[in-house]
Amino acid sequence: MTPKIVVVGSANTDFVLGVPELPSRGATVLGDEFRVVRGGKGANQAVAAARLGADVTFVARLGTDSFGHEALAAYREEGIRTEFIVQDPGIHSGIALIMVNPNGENVIGVGPGANGHLTAEDVQAASAAIQEADCVLLQLEIPIEAVQAAVEIAHRHQVRVILNPAPAQKLPQEVLKSVDYLTPNETEAAILAGEDPSGIGPDSLPRLASILAIPNLVVTLGSRGAAILQNGQTSLIPTFPITPIDTIASGDAFNGALAVALARGEGIAEAVKYANAAGAITATRPGAQPSLPTSKELDQFMVSSASGSNPAVPDAVDSFDQAGTPS
Repeated sequence: MTPKIVVVGSANTDFVLGVPELPSRGATVLGDEFRVVRGGKGANQAVAAARLGADVTFVARLGTDSFGHEALAAYREEGIRTEFIVQDPGIHSGIALIMVNPNGENVIGVGPGANGHLTAEDVQAASAAIQEADCVLLQLEIPIEAVQAAVEIAHRHQVRVILNPAPAQKLPQEVLKSVDYLTPNETEAAILAGEDPSGIGPDSLPRLASILAIPNLVVTLGSRGAAILQNGQTSLIPTFPITPIDTIASGDAFNGALAVALARGEGIAEAVKYANAAGAITATRPGAQPSLPTSKELDQFMVSSASGSNPAVPDAVDSFDQAGTPS
């Protein structure tokens, strides 16, 4: 059966410039390749899940500018249900300004625009779709009131809630207590737990899990993979060896794939392995949504990796977003 996923979140147009090195404060750098691509954590995760075979409904806000019209058309082309995307004539669509160096590291500035005006009422309008979903997938590039409304509706109707708490911020306890799967990186986990991120290491994860009290905490660890923390136990799911080109949206690929696998009924360890593979592929390609894999690509990648060869990508390292990456 096709998994049904509702994604509530942000939608951006990304302006991406390749630079030889990331600028220091006050510095100007000359770039080379420039691209305009669709992004935003919510939209990225919706597209990621749709390309992996899910029936996806996206709840979001766009402007009525050209960016908004083009984004809406693109989501429909991906097969995403768009009836709960509001086009707001009073404000511009969300945008992100991104510089990426040759190692795939990036710096990003975001103009939230319409994303910052998504309301609890917008989410409540999608209540029937949420009730019928296998899971609801959320991030934090939209007002917390909209996040809370989605969590409350899903929890009330026993629909699985996956929250990717990025960009990191302290969350109300009433939101956290109704989340089934929380997917921070180490920095985000520390911020949510009210601790200093600079002092966090692998040994800190059980303590953070205890503070957060989430049934299923999945902490992404970059080149080390992802840790699953459940019932006082920690399991490490290793990542796949790749050479990253651009880590933009790799964390979103991870979350979209995790939602798809869980909605299909897979166990959490297998779901995280599937998500690791989606993040790895995405990190080997430039841009946000253009880099997200299809189901066929992901299956082939996992088969080739299991056999010890990997024709899809070269050798070694990181398959996740940098801390705080919004796209």
